Amino acid sequence: MYRRLQFGLLSAAVLFAGAQAQAQTLRWASQGDPQTMDPHSQNESMTNMMNGQVYEGLVARDKKLNIVPALATEWQQTAPLVWRFKLRPGVKFHDGSPFNADDVVYSIERGQSATSQINNYAKAVGTPKKIDDLTVEFHLAKANPIFLEHMAGPLWILSKPWSEKHKVMRPLDFKNKEETYASLNANGTGPYMLVSRQPGIKTTYKRNPNWWQKHEGNVQEIVYSQIANDATRLAALISGEIDFVLDPAPRDVARLRNTPGVKVIDGPENRIVFIGMDQHRDELLHGSVKGKNPFKDIRVRQALYHAIDIETMKSKLMNNQSVPTGGLTPSPLGAYNDPAIESRFPYDMAKAKQLMAEAGYPDGFEVTLDCPNNRYINDEEICVALASMWAQLKVKVRVNGMPRAIYFPKLEKFDTSMYMLGWGGAVTDAETTLTPVLRNNLSDGSGIGFYNYGRSKNDKFDAMAAATSSETDAKKREGMVKAALKEYKDNVHTLPLHRQMIPWAARSNVNVVHRADNWFEVHWVTINKTTP
Repeated sequence: MYRRLQFGLLSAAVLFAGAQAQAQTLRWASQGDPQTMDPHSQNESMTNMMNGQVYEGLVARDKKLNIVPALATEWQQTAPLVWRFKLRPGVKFHDGSPFNADDVVYSIERGQSATSQINNYAKAVGTPKKIDDLTVEFHLAKANPIFLEHMAGPLWILSKPWSEKHKVMRPLDFKNKEETYASLNANGTGPYMLVSRQPGIKTTYKRNPNWWQKHEGNVQEIVYSQIANDATRLAALISGEIDFVLDPAPRDVARLRNTPGVKVIDGPENRIVFIGMDQHRDELLHGSVKGKNPFKDIRVRQALYHAIDIETMKSKLMNNQSVPTGGLTPSPLGAYNDPAIESRFPYDMAKAKQLMAEAGYPDGFEVTLDCPNNRYINDEEICVALASMWAQLKVKVRVNGMPRAIYFPKLEKFDTSMYMLGWGGAVTDAETTLTPVLRNNLSDGSGIGFYNYGRSKNDKFDAMAAATSSETDAKKREGMVKAALKEYKDNVHTLPLHRQMIPWAARSNVNVVHRADNWFEVHWVTINKTTP
């Protein structure tokens, strides 16, 4: 009897331990997948967020997007062009090696490489110099009015010895399908450690027991699965197969609000979605017009803008989970809430048709619109809706939808005539949109205009935007930023659509923190016990 009792108690203990372990495993999903585990290769939100569970920067953002200490404990601007950071002592990488100034200098320089998509951030913080093992200075070539905002970008710190050992001293060239050890492996200082990576299937992490910071949540293990189909993702959440969904389809949100065992966490996202057009080539790569490029004519761009019925798109397609805008920045704060910039061109089909006729295209033309199908909310569906609207101008649009892993390398090669892009993040200042997204594409490794995939060229705007990058007088800079954005808007170099509203969905026992940059921080997550 004693043995039976002992066995029963042992069995109960094992079952209880198993239940506790299961309760602390977070199983979550999204429609997309991180592009690579190399933290400097791609500047894409999902990729940054997943790598951000493993890697850390010198500074971080709190739940309200304020900049707070991370691998640096303090910093000061010692001169107009010099910033000094004191590093956190006693920090170790996941392989047990110590963190020091050599890793910081190496990582920033790695981020400045031509194959890095974060080089715009890395170059903006200047040249890193080691003062001692726990002190680093950054020397700027010119004043940077948002230095700390750039520092809070995805400037992840890698171990220099680990990188040398595995021959990953420069970021992998993702657009040319380069694979390195860093594609599937990672070694950071952050709250979670990468266990395994199966692209497009499953990525798993375990809690870092030696993290310098205290975990606020209780998640011991993360299991991430890509579930591309909206209905399948929804069913997995409702059944309890997964605990959290980053991107429930807008049409499913109302149903989720009334589903037992599930809750919806609402919030706006600092992200603008827009359509770009090739304004560089003399003849479109994927269009029917021969010998000229219709997108070089401002009247064609204006016509397409006036033909967008954005309110119908908001109510019917987005289920009111969008905020239409004529702005150009992820947050209206980037334009200082200026109505002259934020207001949209009116929906006016008659005017659109008149403009097309004046431009010499009364019978329209054919063009391919490239579009991701697993990156933004209703991305491909938005493109299909636009194609229907533009058909009234006799513009025949072929929507070419594809997964993000194929889509972004295609854009990087400028293999597009028309495309969708979303741009967002934690920074509300216009600088991180003006320089990498809107300015003239230099294709020189500087990062200037890197995401200007339509290669629009406006030298007046470019000079105006460049001047704002080093102006330290706040009031003067505000006027300069507004003027630059107005010049860009008036020339209709892109077709703005809306800012996304982001509903998250979770099991009712899962508590998460919704941030305005759509950043899911797992070490803040708490999974409560459930009762039968």
